[in-house]
Amino acid sequence: MSENNLIPILPQEEFERRERRRSSVVPEIWNLLDSVKDPEVPVISIWELGVLQDVLVTDGAVTVSITPTYSGCPAINAMAEDIELCLKNAGYERVEVLRQLHPAWSTSWMSVEAKRKLADYGIAPSQKDDEGIACPHCGSFDIKLVSHFGSTACKALYQCRSCSEPFDYFKNL
Repeated sequence: MSENNLIPILPQEEFERRERRRSSVVPEIWNLLDSVKDPEVPVISIWELGVLQDVLVTDGAVTVSITPTYSGCPAINAMAEDIELCLKNAGYERVEVLRQLHPAWSTSWMSVEAKRKLADYGIAPSQKDDEGIACPHCGSFDIKLVSHFGSTACKALYQCRSCSEPFDYFKNL
């Protein structure tokens, strides 16, 4: 059976996240937030990354919930600031960004499009069981682990034996 014929199985949390967006009464705010990028990987949005969890409006105040990729993620503060700036520039004066640690973020929440964009940017996207990692530069599977930690704690540093280029790999979390 080809990979195109497989039905993707979503984790329950990711299904619920997508449902919150799909059924939201404020789709325009979700759409605005699609412009907010991950400051460490500026080619993917916080939605594509799986960080953006929910958007609620109560009495004119916008509350946005986000989940960091790991509890000590230094980019989460920049994401919160970017969310506030985005919404305030669109005319929303009262904005609160909540950080939620439960459920913990998972690479399974990243969209297929986000993983493609990561590879195009030079970061190997997470693979099930951290197997089948390909060099994002040349596509070779002949790689070696250089360090369990790359440019951030959620990435590992590899080097391709074929093209000799180093690259980050987004760990399977």
